[in-house]
Amino acid sequence: MDGVADFLILPDRRFAASAPLRRWRIAYHMICSCRAMSVLVRKQLAAIRWAPSYVAIDVDGDSASLTFPKVADASSLRPLVKERRLEDLRRLGGSAGLVSALASDAEDGIQGGGDDLSSRQAAFGSNTYPRPKPKGFFHFVLEAINDLFIIILMVCAAISLAFGIKEHGLKDGWYDGASIFLAVFLVSVVSAVSNFRQMKRFHKLSAECDNIRATVVRGGRRHPVSISDVVVGDVVLLNIGDQVPADGVFLQGHSLQVDESSMTGESHPVDVDAVKNPFLTSGVKVIDGYASMLVTAVGTDTTWGEMMGSITRETSEPTPLQERLQGLTSSIGKIGIAVAAVVFAVLVIRYFTGSTKGDDGRPKFDKHNAKASDVISGLVDMFQDAVTIIVVAIPEGLPLAVTLTLAFSMTRMMKDNAMVRRLSACETMGSVTTICTDKTGTLTLNRMKVTQFWIGNEQCTPTTSIALRVLTLLYQAVGLNTTGSVFQPTAASEPEITGSPTEKALLSWSISDLRMVAEEMKKKCVVIHVEAFNSEKKRSGIFVEEKASGAMITHWKGAAEMLLVRCSHYTETNGSVKRVDLEAKSKLESIIHDMAASSLRCIAFAYKNTTGTEGFEANRGEASRLDDTELTLLGFVGLKDPCRPEVARAIDACRNAGVGVKMITGDNVFTARAIAVECGIIRPDESEALVVEGQEFRNYSPEERLKKVDQICVMARSSPFDKLLMVQCLKQKGQVVAVTGDGTNDAPALKEADVGLAMGIQGTEVAKESSDIVIMDDNFDTVVTVMRWGRCVYNNIQKFLQFQLTVNVAALVINFVSAVATGAVPLTTVQLLWVNLIMDTMGALALATDTPTRELMEKPPVGRTAPLITSVMWRNLLAQALFQVAVLLVFQFQGESLLGWSEAENNTMIFNTFVLCQVFNEFNARKLEKKNVFQGIHKNKLFLGIVAVTVVLQVMMVEFLKKFAGTVRLGWGQWGICVGIAAISWPIGWLVKFIPVVDNPWLQLRRYVTKQ
Repeated sequence: MDGVADFLILPDRRFAASAPLRRWRIAYHMICSCRAMSVLVRKQLAAIRWAPSYVAIDVDGDSASLTFPKVADASSLRPLVKERRLEDLRRLGGSAGLVSALASDAEDGIQGGGDDLSSRQAAFGSNTYPRPKPKGFFHFVLEAINDLFIIILMVCAAISLAFGIKEHGLKDGWYDGASIFLAVFLVSVVSAVSNFRQMKRFHKLSAECDNIRATVVRGGRRHPVSISDVVVGDVVLLNIGDQVPADGVFLQGHSLQVDESSMTGESHPVDVDAVKNPFLTSGVKVIDGYASMLVTAVGTDTTWGEMMGSITRETSEPTPLQERLQGLTSSIGKIGIAVAAVVFAVLVIRYFTGSTKGDDGRPKFDKHNAKASDVISGLVDMFQDAVTIIVVAIPEGLPLAVTLTLAFSMTRMMKDNAMVRRLSACETMGSVTTICTDKTGTLTLNRMKVTQFWIGNEQCTPTTSIALRVLTLLYQAVGLNTTGSVFQPTAASEPEITGSPTEKALLSWSISDLRMVAEEMKKKCVVIHVEAFNSEKKRSGIFVEEKASGAMITHWKGAAEMLLVRCSHYTETNGSVKRVDLEAKSKLESIIHDMAASSLRCIAFAYKNTTGTEGFEANRGEASRLDDTELTLLGFVGLKDPCRPEVARAIDACRNAGVGVKMITGDNVFTARAIAVECGIIRPDESEALVVEGQEFRNYSPEERLKKVDQICVMARSSPFDKLLMVQCLKQKGQVVAVTGDGTNDAPALKEADVGLAMGIQGTEVAKESSDIVIMDDNFDTVVTVMRWGRCVYNNIQKFLQFQLTVNVAALVINFVSAVATGAVPLTTVQLLWVNLIMDTMGALALATDTPTRELMEKPPVGRTAPLITSVMWRNLLAQALFQVAVLLVFQFQGESLLGWSEAENNTMIFNTFVLCQVFNEFNARKLEKKNVFQGIHKNKLFLGIVAVTVVLQVMMVEFLKKFAGTVRLGWGQWGICVGIAAISWPIGWLVKFIPVVDNPWLQLRRYVTKQ
């Protein structure tokens, strides 16, 4: 075959070709030329179809390897934004050249496939930073052991071990010392396990807090992604309140201003544009305007990544409740040390005076035959008993209980759509007296739908005939003056609309009812300038040029009554323009009022024709603004946002719990009042004075504001400053205030409030950063759930505190009385450490993990300065402690003679009864005031499990670990006596709750004495 080809191709053969052969040669050349031309045409068409600005993508089978020949490596892009190298950017061809170098597209972004993303991460890294290594388990073990009294106890155990082996030999002498070591180790390990688990739980929740979302364009579509999934080459869309997810350069946008105070410390806003300052640094916040940016560096290649990688996040900062409990722990510890010192002194005096008898009935100390080793061993045993009393007396379980209940409540709140950012907020929510809430999305479903459309005085339907020019202006007003977008791959496919609920409702309405084609409309106009929505002006505007006619038009969209006052003319459906006289204005205001009274959000569209750009250029500069005077009203739309079905019930629950609810909204007075009545915030027959406008409230004198702030239920047409002002007034009146917010300008009010609640769906990153708790579903019912959990945290701590103080009082009194009367303590060191384990760790697990109950929302809020130990708690714990002390002292002094027990059996009975009393008293501690302590117990499986484990371990301690615990085996009758006596705790707990108590007995006594 090759020979034939050579023959046909080579013309310089030694013999002349015949006519047929010449024809074959010509045909061969024609075929080769056609094939070459067809290949060349296909390559050119492919290049046109796939955009020549893209760098080469080598396709091999099903995998694609993306290369960046114009960019050496990640280090060449790293200093571009970090050091703001404007000349380097220009050398690369500006932002357009950088887009091409990174194989991206300014409009459609990157392709976004799996291979595309992995290639970019391999080339430039991922948008993550190394986190500090968390503390290991053994750190918490050492932390638990690193306690002064625990260390002293271990030293005593070591001395006891040495003297025991010396006196009784290795076979029998190691029990006492080794048992104490084992008990200390067990207590420390259980505490370490609990703390280690809570640390892991807090780290998991912290990771949830850091999971910021960003909107990127990939393959022509908008995608919300985690900030960690952003890659170099991504086109990121930025709006007010967003956090810049990575380093990048400005592509296109309008009026973009960022707050770089987190990076530079400078609080003044920085303008970002394509010419003077196109650089955007990771971590800064957008405070005005909107834009798209090209990501050039991620992760540790950014200044923000370097800084965050070096920050160690600790969860050890105490909350206010923990600080109060630390003070209480210190006070109880001092009492325990005092009792231990007295016990030690009494034991020493009785020992050296011969009053302390041994097992054989003879004095332990005989000054004529005393050995130094015996004296030292005896002193060590007495000192060990005193130190054990201190260990038991100090309620170390209180901080653990707070940590447990906070971690438990945070985890459960996360399941209930509330993400806690600051631990102290969990506690403070239990004390909240007033909630200032937004309307949209919080009280309502945030599912906007256009239900009314008016042009002039005529209400329009989809069949209404509207002039072409009016339709064109409406297309521009809705489709261009928006932060939303419409993606429609083909004419037959359903449009994908993104943006805020209001923008999506308007775009959906214009496409379905007005038959707007978004892409065609955008091609016909050029947007020259944009003024983003402003919460003060309540409107947004654009300045556009029509390509076909060259007409310059300013479009405004915003609150209807605020735009109407700026309109001098209005259009009708036939396209005619009429002047807004008094009669026309009255009719238009009536339309707005009627829509607002029907709970509709009324939005107006207005425009102004300009002969050129003179009006805009005259004001060009730092403060350039669009003209908003002498406008022509284009039309009104009324958007319906239904109230959430569960809101009325949630607000009623707040009212029953003594918590006031105030609605602060940007809607007009009529809409605000209609929604407030529908939600149950105000009743239809209540005074008009309960609803005020933000400007009216702002204009009050300080004294008048403080006088009226409690009566105001609804504030309409409010600005973020009005919300801040209300929070400040409420706090001056002594209220504990929770505030919901979603906008960037809500940040001051969120920070000023006692608890700031940001919205997770509509909330900006700035609002979330300023908040204490993020409401993930933007639902007011979730706010009430958070408040219920806040009260539960406080209630759980009080339950555990009552339980622990009962044990403390009983243990201290029993040991003190026994030491003074007999020279010996009935509970050994190992037994007291076991009681400490039950009380501190297992008791905290059982009582600090209870779920909220209905009665929590039937009481008024707990004041921030209210005492931790209430009169009710004192009544309950003193009754139980006196019962336990009385029974155990009877056993101590009369048990052997009355019941015929040996000393070992009597001591075991005291230990067993004391522990079982605590087990039964755990049930009493579940309800501080209610008589039925078993209500809802089947729902708390953890409580029942811990009680069961405690009982099983106690049986093992008494029956099987006799040498370790210093006990003897008990018979069935003796076990029955222990259980029967312990069970008496239940009827005592029930009866004592019939005794009435006053909230502050000392205050009542002082008032009585003063009156006398």
